[in-house]
Amino acid sequence: MEFFTAIGDGIVAANDVVSEIVWGPFMIALLLGVGVYLTLRLGLPQLTRIPQVIRATFGSLGKGNRKKNDDGTIASDKAGWASIACVVGTGNITGVATAIATGGPGALFWMWLSAFFGMATKFAEIVLGIHFRELDEQGEYTGGAMYYIYKGLKSKWLSYVFCILAIFSYMVCGAIVDTNSICLGIEEQWGIDPLISGVVLLVLTAVVILGGISRIGDVCEWLTPIMSVLYICVGLFIILTNFTALPAVFGSIFKGAFTPAGAAGGFAGATVMQIMSVGLARGLNSNEAGMGSSPTLNCAAQVDRPEKQGYWGILEVFLDTIVICTITGLVILLSGAWTSGADGTVLAMAAFGKLLPGGIGSHFITFATILFGYSCLITSSYFCEVCAQFIWGKKSILPLRLIWLGFILVGAVGGLEFCWDLADTANGMVAIPNLIALVLLCPTLLKVLRQGKDWKEKKAG
Repeated sequence: MEFFTAIGDGIVAANDVVSEIVWGPFMIALLLGVGVYLTLRLGLPQLTRIPQVIRATFGSLGKGNRKKNDDGTIASDKAGWASIACVVGTGNITGVATAIATGGPGALFWMWLSAFFGMATKFAEIVLGIHFRELDEQGEYTGGAMYYIYKGLKSKWLSYVFCILAIFSYMVCGAIVDTNSICLGIEEQWGIDPLISGVVLLVLTAVVILGGISRIGDVCEWLTPIMSVLYICVGLFIILTNFTALPAVFGSIFKGAFTPAGAAGGFAGATVMQIMSVGLARGLNSNEAGMGSSPTLNCAAQVDRPEKQGYWGILEVFLDTIVICTITGLVILLSGAWTSGADGTVLAMAAFGKLLPGGIGSHFITFATILFGYSCLITSSYFCEVCAQFIWGKKSILPLRLIWLGFILVGAVGGLEFCWDLADTANGMVAIPNLIALVLLCPTLLKVLRQGKDWKEKKAG
């Protein structure tokens, strides 16, 4: 037992060292810098292309796969909602709670900042992903950041590095962290052993992911909108019924973003660098803008030109961080529970439980965490599959699915703080090669956007 404890302590210590490097000044400058650069080069698409975003996303609801002449495996909206389901996960509840518990109210500001510039980053990722996607042996479209790194930058080794880091990152962030958040919430609320919850999640996940991208899209097409709308409505109800306290809350957010946070109650305090780092790290964990994940799911979309699917990326980040994460953060700050010493799902449960009558708040958060986390479990696995297939071929998919299911059990019995710390490190590492590729491929990106309706013909030619 002492041997395994020593190994665990060594892993924690090693992760702390690597995390300090990954989330130091370089990563902060790279993440924000690339977002600012793409925002300016693309002409502020998160603001100037709002009408196009609405038409391409909400305007496509219920239309299904009607344009039979467009290339793609599944309908554009199915791919878009599957990608949103991949990012709207426990990071929107547990991730926000851990960010505030670690960095105080100011961490929410840095999550907003990462999201604003991240909209341009994700738009660029999806456009490049569609442009460089390929047909596999089964006649299905596949693509992602590894494809535009390999075909656009002509760098096979860097594309392999990205895939390996991505598999590691999503095994941690998806299979382990999402499962951990769900199981700890269930244990806190209903006293069910995490291992039992983990086995149930394993079975429910296996039923969907063994059916491939089409089944994933079918499930997410109805699951993602329902869970998102429900969470938003409940959160807004709490916020509006406590609107008189909002000015003070927003004041603490903006003040806390640039000033050290002193200790208060169970809150240990934080430096400005810690506040900035945890806000950006949990923002990246939540919306994944810069990690190169969304192109993989969106590359299956049936579209006539890349920018149409790219608009789903803008909606994705907006809905994920600006709307859902903000709701979680405001409820936690309005409740005052963030200074209690509670963390993660337990903190969110305490906040919602305090502000909703009859103790239904904690039950609601447990339910929401289950839905959000499950949607990530069935979508993130597909990203890992594509990365594995890119390196080792189709034969690697089934073994990877089985490994994914095994890691769900690991997440069920893991510790909260270490799981999230490891996730931050993994996310930062996988983002580095992708962000570099986005900058280098910006001329190609602009060329694709200029082609507009002629993109398909010019690519074929």
